[in-house]
Amino acid sequence: MASTLNPSVSNRIALAQKYVPVLDEVYKAESKTAIFDTPEDLVKFIGARTVQLFNTSTVGLGNYSRNAGYKLGDVATGWENYAISVDRGRSMFLDVMDNEEALGMPMATTLSEFERVHVVPEVDAYRIAKYASYVKSGAKTAATDPAGVGVNIASQIDAGMAYMDELEVPHEGRIALISGAAYENLKANVTRYTLNRERDFNNNLEYYNDLVLIKVPQSRMGTTCTLNDAPNSDDMGGFTLSGNNINFLIIDPRAVMQVVKHLAPKVFAPSVVQDGDGWKINYRIYHDAWVKAQKLDGLYMGLGSTVAGVPRHGFTDDTQL
Repeated sequence: MASTLNPSVSNRIALAQKYVPVLDEVYKAESKTAIFDTPEDLVKFIGARTVQLFNTSTVGLGNYSRNAGYKLGDVATGWENYAISVDRGRSMFLDVMDNEEALGMPMATTLSEFERVHVVPEVDAYRIAKYASYVKSGAKTAATDPAGVGVNIASQIDAGMAYMDELEVPHEGRIALISGAAYENLKANVTRYTLNRERDFNNNLEYYNDLVLIKVPQSRMGTTCTLNDAPNSDDMGGFTLSGNNINFLIIDPRAVMQVVKHLAPKVFAPSVVQDGDGWKINYRIYHDAWVKAQKLDGLYMGLGSTVAGVPRHGFTDDTQL
């Protein structure tokens, strides 16, 4: 039965729109792949499930003719449509007895923690697996355990950089997503020197031979990512990795495209919620990622051991979701 909300409730629901920037801030701070987001000026959302991305392509040189002059070459520029295949969401319930100001701090805390614990790891895992699926067969190492005896991640990364150099992928700007174990292996195989009497020694690596390093939990680094969706309404959700772990993934940012769109949370007041005495919050996110067909050489992957295939639902903590 329809119910007319009083002005104070309407105002509170309107305030829910303000949490979208909060979600975006949490995403940007916590996501390991946010650095690859396609710039906003190159993105147009067309409805909910379609996005237009701006692409440019050119052709190579031709012979100059003294009679005919320049040979005409096409420059293809324009907006191309891409279908967003990932549409995820969750409904959450806040009991009125938890706090009188149920749409104050409890809502902000719930949404931001939900974003950090569940959404960001899933988005990262999906993207990394999606990019891994585009890697050419000759652009990946044999499967190795970075904790194994004799494994040298530094030499594997060197081989990947040389591979890209030979294919004339721009050297500047490359980024490597690297697992914790592979990162420790890399540090162990890099010699560092200190000055006499130097007291503050830090062997953490932010760069390796001009390559930006971003350490990513192994739980987000797999070659296949399945987004869990059990048929019952109380499923745990999350995602499951399978295939192989990924030790590192070198990416030329110009080769990839990715978009994410948070929808404003839908808030239902206790007066209209029929299955409980509280506020209901519906969260939804669209996102997807692609690799440009003409820039597949901008990916190189270090394969790890076989993935156990354990579902990942998020971290266990004191927050009630």
